[in-house]
Amino acid sequence: MITVENRIDQLFADRSKKRFIPFITIGDPSLAVSEELVIALAEAGADLIELGVAYSDPIADGPTIQRASQRALAAGVTMVDVMHLVSRVRQKGVTIPLVFFSYYNPVLQYGLDAFFHDLAACGADGIIIPDLPTEENEEASAAAKTNGVHLISLVAPTSNARISAIAQKASGFVYCVSSLGVTGVRDELPADLGQFLDRVKASTDKPIAVGFGISTPEQVRFTAKHADGVVVGSAIVREVEKNLALLTDPDKKAEGIGAVKRFVQQLTGALQ
Repeated sequence: MITVENRIDQLFADRSKKRFIPFITIGDPSLAVSEELVIALAEAGADLIELGVAYSDPIADGPTIQRASQRALAAGVTMVDVMHLVSRVRQKGVTIPLVFFSYYNPVLQYGLDAFFHDLAACGADGIIIPDLPTEENEEASAAAKTNGVHLISLVAPTSNARISAIAQKASGFVYCVSSLGVTGVRDELPADLGQFLDRVKASTDKPIAVGFGISTPEQVRFTAKHADGVVVGSAIVREVEKNLALLTDPDKKAEGIGAVKRFVQQLTGALQ
């Protein structure tokens, strides 16, 4: 078993600071652009980055991330490509935790033991698998633990009686789904979000991060009052989509990356 302390554990060792966690789909619009975006997000103040692995049937994702996945799949991006990208950004000095977001089928097709070995070897720190329930994750959890990476559990407001069981088995941090339905930008967060997060916190000593529907500095600031980390996905992927013309033009790519970086800086600034 690998015993080197995971970067996620190092990050959340200090709970006095609130952590910002952006999500992007790797390969949208290309691997080369995604590599530059990961570096830009780290420079913009990200504390941990979720790397979306494109999948043909993303049941937890709303239209924005579905379109991003389609663009990445059209570009031919694979799980191995995402691992190679992690290796490259590590060589280029990115030191913050990097976590995959992938559905279970690609992980199974890769082979559980081989997948978690290679996930650790490339320099990643964990994975979120939204369609793998805690009750069915023992094999994957054991493989993750053997390789020193975290299999991060999701808990939703509808989990109710399962909240305690999920939170107590959690590894790394607990990913709290802020609202029902798929990912996507929402005008308002649920009125009872704080109560839900307080219930999760009472069930675990692990840090908690909140995602799904958070898109503005105001929402980031509000959510951070109840959590250790705030995840923003669709709003950033939408910003990538808005700048596709720039990001796919070699002469204007830097301008597009700068636009996404400035957007993320507004969000990270809400936690200062």
